Amino acid sequence: MSSGPLAEVLDGQRQADLQKAARALLKEPLLTADGPYADEFRLVRRHAAELREWFERNVGWTLRTDADAARLRKTPGTLTDATHPAREAARSALPFTRRRYVLLCLALAALERGESQVALGRLAEQVVLAAADPELVAAGITFTLERRDERLDLAAVVRLLLRLGVLRRVAGDEDAYVSGAGDVLYDVRRRVLAGMPASLRGPSMVEAEGFEERLTEMTARTALDSDELRFRAIRWKLTRVLLDDPVLYYDDLADDELAYLTRQRGFITARINELTGLVPEVRAEGVAMVDPLDDLTDVRMPEQGTHGHITLLLAGHLARAAGPVEPAELAARVRELAVEHGGFWSKSAREPGAEPELVEKALTKLVALGLAERTERGVVPRPALARYAVGEPVVREPEPGRARRPAMTAQTAKAAQTVQNMQDER
Repeated sequence: MSSGPLAEVLDGQRQADLQKAARALLKEPLLTADGPYADEFRLVRRHAAELREWFERNVGWTLRTDADAARLRKTPGTLTDATHPAREAARSALPFTRRRYVLLCLALAALERGESQVALGRLAEQVVLAAADPELVAAGITFTLERRDERLDLAAVVRLLLRLGVLRRVAGDEDAYVSGAGDVLYDVRRRVLAGMPASLRGPSMVEAEGFEERLTEMTARTALDSDELRFRAIRWKLTRVLLDDPVLYYDDLADDELAYLTRQRGFITARINELTGLVPEVRAEGVAMVDPLDDLTDVRMPEQGTHGHITLLLAGHLARAAGPVEPAELAARVRELAVEHGGFWSKSAREPGAEPELVEKALTKLVALGLAERTERGVVPRPALARYAVGEPVVREPEPGRARRPAMTAQTAKAAQTVQNMQDER
């Protein structure tokens, strides 16, 4: 093989490895050497200098790597988005509540002050002591861990730390602790623990009182006292949104942000595509970076199963709506859909009174994907939802020798395939 083709092959492999490393960091900003993404961790270490420079220049995120862990300190483009909460383990696990988030912070503080090993019972005692802080009590946050639901919350926090690699289980089981039948011993991985905070300013240094103001102060980088710094801040925000959010809508941008995006859209999307392989889809209402590999998301649509099917059908209904739709109307629509499709759904989904919960799960997914918005007037479809609108069948004259059949839109075909997959599973 000549040096020219060989160089092209090696360069192509290097670019593929760089993309794989970048995608791993976007998916799991905390990677460990012995975790489920150990191969990607090694690639991050190999390309650390290039990755560090890209993230610092384009989004203002810092990357720290050592022999144990790689930590990308991400700041979201939208600080107030609550649609992608932390979860205990799998995608189907319950989202973290306010109490779990507080427990997580208290547990991290206790682990930082503790030894290299800790028992869950001892960690619980330290959390209870910390929760007695007068300011927490005044905020209505109390923990005794005497109730089972409180111990379940602490167990969920610990399992999250196990998944992140902050803790390593030595002996015992969290279920035994929750039931009061045993304890659990953990190794505390201090280097991984040190990488957990992602804020640019310590919470104790923040003086603002309101929640949104505190978030802004914790993530503010520098005073924007020049055009260059203001343009950089806009570029960082736009790139963060395009990397993290399902879609960037022009209507959500300030005038200066929209003007900057209009001028620099090609440059920004090309840089993202080069690093991640995400492909820009530009529409009149906004921009989305589409993932051909379909793994840089915590919420998928369409998705197989009962809830995925109901979400897809409600998406089609909302896409045809002329204005806001009340949840009660969507529940009524689910009852109608059950007559036609209930044979493919789980038994619990067909039970009378299950409709509000089914609607809530569907709306949670649609809002998280930027396809719908909850308002005081009801649920409002957003422009990107139009891709799930099912058109009326169009009958065309058949070609000679072919039977007449209605044409299907792409989304109709997708819905039909979802139903077929469900039939195949039965």
